Amino acid sequence: MATTELAADYARLEERILARDQKGASEVLYGLIKQQRPLDEITRETVRIHAPYTNVPYHQRLDDGVVKFVNNDHCLLSERVGLPLASMVRPELRYLPIAQTVWYMPTGLDPWNQLLGKAPGHYTRLYDIAVNQEPPRPQIHWPDQEPERTEGPIRERLNHWLTLVQRGEVLASYRVFLGLMEDVPHRRDVLAHLAFAGLIDVQDRMLHNRSYTTGHKSYRARAMIDLGEAFGWDAAAHHVLYAGVPDIAVGPRWYSTYEMGCNVVQNLLEGRDAELLKQEGALSPAEEAMLVEVITRGRELNVIEALVALLKGGRSPRRIVDAIQVAAAQVIMETGDVNNYSMSQHGYEYTNALGWFFDTFEHPHRLKLLFVAASFIQHGAEHQRDTPNNWGRRTFPAPKGAESWPAAKLLQRLEEALLALRVEESVALTQCYLAGGRDRAPLVLTLATGAAETGNDPHNQELGLSLLEDYAKTKAHDRDRLLLACAKHTAGHRKYGDHLEALRRFTEAMGIA
Repeated sequence: MATTELAADYARLEERILARDQKGASEVLYGLIKQQRPLDEITRETVRIHAPYTNVPYHQRLDDGVVKFVNNDHCLLSERVGLPLASMVRPELRYLPIAQTVWYMPTGLDPWNQLLGKAPGHYTRLYDIAVNQEPPRPQIHWPDQEPERTEGPIRERLNHWLTLVQRGEVLASYRVFLGLMEDVPHRRDVLAHLAFAGLIDVQDRMLHNRSYTTGHKSYRARAMIDLGEAFGWDAAAHHVLYAGVPDIAVGPRWYSTYEMGCNVVQNLLEGRDAELLKQEGALSPAEEAMLVEVITRGRELNVIEALVALLKGGRSPRRIVDAIQVAAAQVIMETGDVNNYSMSQHGYEYTNALGWFFDTFEHPHRLKLLFVAASFIQHGAEHQRDTPNNWGRRTFPAPKGAESWPAAKLLQRLEEALLALRVEESVALTQCYLAGGRDRAPLVLTLATGAAETGNDPHNQELGLSLLEDYAKTKAHDRDRLLLACAKHTAGHRKYGDHLEALRRFTEAMGIA
């Protein structure tokens, strides 16, 4: 295809997205897919389109004495997940994740004006806000900037950048970060500190809260890094940074849980980060079960004591992350009402981001984040116990005779249950499949496909993928709990509108039966 024709197609995609036209944007996308345009090219262009319009000036408003929270990164998060999901779902559906992203994107623009009732979108449906006017063009709240180059050792320059972030100097911190990214020999250090800045920003309470970070800045940082690595850190990746780096400094910002981790490592572990990070001791099944029980049933003090004991006993910090992920999956399993998934799903996603951080970077302060993650999940478990309409621990009996069904029938019924939002049946069928000792790969494909098929807020695709991604690399003894939690989450989390509309439109347009 001629370059001018391709540019015109992407210009039409941009025009339809900015016009908040879900159907029109999707039709343009279907045309690009039929032209067999590369997935990374399409994804790169969608990032470019929304980057100026998905930042917010602040993450909460306090109008008439009532706090309202607003996030802004579901477009970016779903773009990140669309790349790995393409190879995990059934082959004919490999473009479905990006189709879900483009379907959502017109509703994800300018969430700040959605909160004000000036434009329709995700937050007007979340808060049931009426929009009684013609929506304005999406607003750019933070204009793009030129790099600001700083001098001195890389450690000092990174400290300077993080200080600007902590002070909420959004544009100044963005300019400095762009300058840091030009220092190619130190780029890995810069990206590690970007992820670190997101991971330390976690609220210190949950019960009866509505405004919270729920770890989103770490998910945003990871999305930028993964997408930048996929596209290449050249001029094309600038839009990725624009879509996320300014927001790292946008308030509110919470660092008190990380401060707790700092003090625990200093006071109870003698500040031996470097030494303890080298430990490779595995957790026994009993130690893993103990930590999961303490996190899901104990107080924060008990969790701190358990982690300190394991570290003093020579256990690997990375393997401790595996056990914390099992605890996070258990909190999802105990969630009941559709409106109660926020803390459990975001808690798991935080542990996923932390596992990725350990596997990707050798940041000197990552040990302290064990205490942040475990505290996050402990607070989430406590929140679920103290919130009405949650399930607690329960069993999930399989349909009569399911134990004798062939694997293909079990998986077919599982996918049907996932899309019909039959939560208990979805978990029971997954459990039945696992109990039969069957090949896990077809189950993972079915769960990944179910996560991609369920739409209208594709950030939830990422949550399903997080559990499957960790299942592939965890060394936890109770690793199957991650698959059960994936089924539970896909069928159970809150949906918006017709959760299968984007799937139907995609399959009809692509001629998929």
